[in-house]
Amino acid sequence: MNTERIVKALYTRVFNFLNKGKFKNFGKKNSIFCPLKIDGKENISIGTKVIVQYKTWLAAVPLTGTSSCDLIIGDGSCIGNFNHIYATNSIIIGKDVLTADRVYISDNLHSYEDITLPIINQPIKQISAVSIGDGSWLGENVCVIGAKIGKNCVVGANSVVTKDIPDYSVVVGAPARIIKRYCTDLKKWRKTDIHGNWI
Repeated sequence: MNTERIVKALYTRVFNFLNKGKFKNFGKKNSIFCPLKIDGKENISIGTKVIVQYKTWLAAVPLTGTSSCDLIIGDGSCIGNFNHIYATNSIIIGKDVLTADRVYISDNLHSYEDITLPIINQPIKQISAVSIGDGSWLGENVCVIGAKIGKNCVVGANSVVTKDIPDYSVVVGAPARIIKRYCTDLKKWRKTDIHGNWI
């Protein structure tokens, strides 16, 4: 075992020991390594065998005045380095989800309607709840803002997802559009138009 792995293992044990009771739920064999920040631990549920890599920011804070706020990360999921996941109402990440580095996931936006105020001084606006289906993969620099992504989807690098994506889809672009879906009849991936209709 090299030095880096030893340091990560020791850090993980200490972090889990000091923080386990502060989360809403916290399963076994989790590894959270040097987070940038964790806000609202009491609203965050983490399953078992979850990995959260270096300098990720997790938050579940009801800044928009919602009656409840939840950030849930399912069993076996792996969150990459420098991710920013901020729930003000509900973000649910399913089981065995993989995110690459620098992924942003949010169920809220900064308001910008009042042009007499700097945006930084305007309130946070609640938008739709976010869910990422079991087995999906989000590539580098992906943004998911107020949208649901189905099971076993692939979201290409640098994509911006603002609309719901059905199960077994491949999406790319800003805004993200479907380019492939899995056809259960033919048991293979097929190209689609931007509306998800097979070509």
